[in-house]
Amino acid sequence: MKIARTAAPLLIAAAVVAAPASALAAQFEGRIVSVNREAKTFRIHDSERGTKRIKVTGNTQFERVNGFAGLHAGQRRIEVTAKRKNGRWVASLVERSGGGGHHGGGGGDDD
Repeated sequence: MKIARTAAPLLIAAAVVAAPASALAAQFEGRIVSVNREAKTFRIHDSERGTKRIKVTGNTQFERVNGFAGLHAGQRRIEVTAKRKNGRWVASLVERSGGGGHHGGGGGDDD
């Protein structure tokens, strides 16, 4: 019985460590710094996480943005959900923020 109580926490810890970091999605929110149409990438400045280069693929979904063509430098209130893949941030979702200035939208009036 003592072995079972000791082994259970170790198995849980091993499962957490075994989960690849690339499987975890990250959220970025901020202003578009630049767009590279040829490479299908853009850079976004997130006040909490700094400036990140994001790759867009055919699987990237867009909400309240007119696709990749709808992104332009200086655009504000853009939210990105992305995962690390082969050392790059690859967007699964790019959307115009609902406002509020917090990750996840919100729509509240913070002014």
